Amino acid sequence: MAVGSAAPFFFLFARRRAINDFMNPPPRKGPSRTAKGVFETWEKRTQLVKSQTTAESAYNDAKTIRLKALRLEKEAQDAEEARIAAENAPPTPVKKPRVKRIG
Repeated sequence: MAVGSAAPFFFLFARRRAINDFMNPPPRKGPSRTAKGVFETWEKRTQLVKSQTTAESAYNDAKTIRLKALRLEKEAQDAEEARIAAENAPPTPVKKPRVKRIG
């Protein structure tokens, strides 16, 4: 067969669409490009962003509370160590008053 003769053979089995099919296309899957469809898509994205922001905020709040508790615990330990060190430290020597000499 020649290369030119393959084209008519292909068109014998090709599906032909009626003119009516072009006038009434099947409905599209997914959000339509109407104002309502665009608005609904925008609302879904907005709600998703808000829920993610709320989740991140809750996570950061929990982290802040945990770190604050750890910091307060460490400060309490440091204060206790400082108190014990102050009790066990030798007393400070008493300084003699300086005598002013006029000369």
